[in-house]
Amino acid sequence: MVTMMTSREFNQRTSAAKRAAYSGPVIVTDRGTPEHVLLTYEQYSEMAGEALTVAEAFDRLPDIGDIDVDFPRSREMPRAAVFD
Repeated sequence: MVTMMTSREFNQRTSAAKRAAYSGPVIVTDRGTPEHVLLTYEQYSEMAGEALTVAEAFDRLPDIGDIDVDFPRSREMPRAAVFD
């Protein structure tokens, strides 16, 4: 359930906004325009996801078995692309 609050309501009723965030996003408006969204940290984490490297993503795949993937790391600067 989405809750809408004006900036003034949010400033005056911060605790109520925090409680409402457990039920869903709280949209805070400024002069009638949505400007901010209040979420619980759990909701934010689910939305944002977890940034993984390719190697970490492979490590988390189930049932990979005996596949061994080596990801070399290079400290060299990438070369500029040449378009002919």
